[in-house]
Amino acid sequence: MSKQLQDAYIVAATRTPIGKAPRGMFRNVRPDDLLVRAIQSAVAQVPGLDPALIEDAIIGCSFPEAEQGLNMARMAVLLAGLPRSVGGVTVNRYCASGLTAIAMAADRIRVGEADVMIAGGAESMSMVPMMGHHPSMNMGIFKDENVGMAYGMGLTAENVAKQWKVSREAQDQFALESHLKAIAAQQSGERADEMTSVEIVEKFPNLANGQVDIVTRTVSDDEGPRADTSLEALARLKPVFAAKGSVTAGNSSQTSDGAGALILVSEKILRQFNLTPLARFVSFAVRGVPPEIMGIGPKEAIPAALRAGGLSQDQIDWFELNEAFAAQALAVMNDLGMDPAKVNPLGGAIALGHPLGATGAIRAATTIHAMRRRNLKYGMVTMCVGTGMGAAGIFERL
Repeated sequence: MSKQLQDAYIVAATRTPIGKAPRGMFRNVRPDDLLVRAIQSAVAQVPGLDPALIEDAIIGCSFPEAEQGLNMARMAVLLAGLPRSVGGVTVNRYCASGLTAIAMAADRIRVGEADVMIAGGAESMSMVPMMGHHPSMNMGIFKDENVGMAYGMGLTAENVAKQWKVSREAQDQFALESHLKAIAAQQSGERADEMTSVEIVEKFPNLANGQVDIVTRTVSDDEGPRADTSLEALARLKPVFAAKGSVTAGNSSQTSDGAGALILVSEKILRQFNLTPLARFVSFAVRGVPPEIMGIGPKEAIPAALRAGGLSQDQIDWFELNEAFAAQALAVMNDLGMDPAKVNPLGGAIALGHPLGATGAIRAATTIHAMRRRNLKYGMVTMCVGTGMGAAGIFERL
């Protein structure tokens, strides 16, 4: 017997600042500690809710090994001081890991199997590099029909730039605008409500007295945006993935460290604890595309998420389109006829960074709070995904 789905609501959404990898402010901060901070902050934002009611924590991570291995979700739940009854599972859909975690948590609530869930993501690209410490690929991916899976992400961006005719000049202009928007948001303080500050404790040997000096500082903003970026500076950068290509370090996302966490609840919990929801989870979709043009993935996922939510594209007021590369972001926008004014109004991953498995949760926090600040109705988080996928999730401000 089928039963009607119930709604899932977001009652807390927060993220840490994003640090630059591998030598940025979080270079010595473990990703599970960043996640603990985000979870603790999210829980504190719902003071009337009994933490013992939290069923599970679903956490995204693109390379769940080393400092972010050992089922980081469960480890972080315990380290955050939550009741031992709260479960934890770590999931991996590469760049869409954090968004997938939110969708999975929402689904548990929507089918009536849970009333309170934590969702989020964490990634340290300083401590766990792209591909991990010991990559071991199946040799089958090098066969002609599968070789697209072996392409580096930058090469797939070059393929998209060529196929969708995205010029180097357009990519650099897009990158510059990402920085300008991010700097403007920092100067205005508009992101403050989505941010959880992080205390960094650093230890330095003092050779003069043989002791260890301890320095503590608190960071509350993203490290990546550059006020000194210019078209001239971007134009001087050489392509890094193809000798005659157009994709550079300047028009690609930054490798980064960060974490985000959300709390989702059922309508029953809203009423029981008299909670005010930030947003309603509307829909989620994932679609596959050829791996060699993986960056175009959102072009397929966005219409699918809209259909699932019963919405049209022009009803979406705010798009967080993850800027893995300017080439793929522009290709998606041009192909779907997206309004540039609605896309990443506060800057994107080219300026802010892209801590892989955390990005979906981070961008969700940005979207949810931006809709409330600007009195908007619908927001979408979408991204391309390695090996050829696109993912998209929609949120409604209530």
